[in-house]
Amino acid sequence: MWTADEISKLCYKRFSELPKRGKPEPGREWTLLAAVVKCSVSPNQEKGDVLNDSHAEVIARRGCIRYLTEQLRMAVCGQGSTVFCQGEEMGKWKVQSGVSFLFFTSHTPCGDASIIPMMSDRQSQPCPPIRSDEVIPNGTNEKAGRVNLKRRAETQTDGINKHPRLEEPEKSEDELQCGGSLVENLTDNPAQAPAESPRSEGENVLTVVLKQRDNALTQQSLQDIHRTGAKCVPGGPEDPLQPGLGYHSTGLLRVKPGRGEPTLSLSCSDKLARWAVLGFQGALLSHYLQGAVYFSAIVVGRCPYSHEAMQRALITRCSEVTALPAGFTVQPPELLQSSLEFAHSQAQTEHNHQPGKGRVSPCGAAISWCAVSDQPLDVTANGYKHGVTKKALGTSKARSLICKVELFHSFLSLLAVTDKSHLPESIRGKELQTYWDYKQVAQSYQQASLQLRSQAFPLWLRSDRDLLQFH
Repeated sequence: MWTADEISKLCYKRFSELPKRGKPEPGREWTLLAAVVKCSVSPNQEKGDVLNDSHAEVIARRGCIRYLTEQLRMAVCGQGSTVFCQGEEMGKWKVQSGVSFLFFTSHTPCGDASIIPMMSDRQSQPCPPIRSDEVIPNGTNEKAGRVNLKRRAETQTDGINKHPRLEEPEKSEDELQCGGSLVENLTDNPAQAPAESPRSEGENVLTVVLKQRDNALTQQSLQDIHRTGAKCVPGGPEDPLQPGLGYHSTGLLRVKPGRGEPTLSLSCSDKLARWAVLGFQGALLSHYLQGAVYFSAIVVGRCPYSHEAMQRALITRCSEVTALPAGFTVQPPELLQSSLEFAHSQAQTEHNHQPGKGRVSPCGAAISWCAVSDQPLDVTANGYKHGVTKKALGTSKARSLICKVELFHSFLSLLAVTDKSHLPESIRGKELQTYWDYKQVAQSYQQASLQLRSQAFPLWLRSDRDLLQFH
């Protein structure tokens, strides 16, 4: 039996063994890591050619689809798949006994699962609070002292890992970046300070204020949340954007990205919840499978994490879905967290950042690796193959191996090696041409998807049909 730390260590090791191309620059660029891990138990023991969603979770799942497609091809050709065996129905395959898949991600999935309570310890805060022992010497101009404290709050790390700041309204220059408005208000209006907090000998006004501020921040830390940049799906409930716990509404579908124009890509929290009902194999491979393929567990690396939020986002929202067709069920994964942090996380990158090395930023490339025989490594940037020239854009040379077109072509190759008498019944004898055509005739999958949308996710966004009419 594996542990969460064993899984994370395995994924980190595999990443470290990959070539440098596309990897983040140490100390300046950060990234996330996600993986699908196959576990085996011994018996003895726009046209679809652009990668529109480069979040780690999506990259990992698509890489796994490449792997499953190759394994099905091996099974169909009698070459001995390590994943599938013959099912009871003609032309159908099922996952072998003792084989399971788990999902690993180095950070909490974006969207609803990232709306979690703030912990009171300093490492979980978006920026380190100013300590009450950082007092202004007697005789120093108090306003100048407050500016110095602000600068120290912005630059001091104290050897701890810094986390990204929350999305908050901009503060004025005279406000402290961490809880500054509280200090500013109290120092400008001493009468607001509680009368029951007299100063002891040697304490100045700001010393008392800072102590009061620290007590207030302690209370606030228990009443605030980490926030997600993913926006609520248009046409549904919106975030109230109130201070503290009232900033977000929970349980809602959200779209990426956090900044810039909204897209049709649902958050990773939403997609993981969907895969727990429909399986992660997708509509195309469901033609060949006797039942959906589910993740048995989801392991998250060391990061801000809440089991309650993960349960709500990935499991509870779909737990009451019923009337699913044969082969589909609500299959909640086990939720686990590792104690090991990804070396290229944002927190680690900021911690190791050296002055003068440029600003810390996300890595611009996406790396996919899967255990297939041909071209296992795929590196993309801005949705296209890494390093491609402008002249090649719009051609097959620019395509990622995990874009929709390439995955569709892999599926068509699977059909080509399947004997006509053993073609899945859902496809046999039908005149199908486009990606859309093959998805729509996956009747059981489409029926399950309809039940999920009608019962749990009625606002789920769907791609325009015209964008899926490719060959």
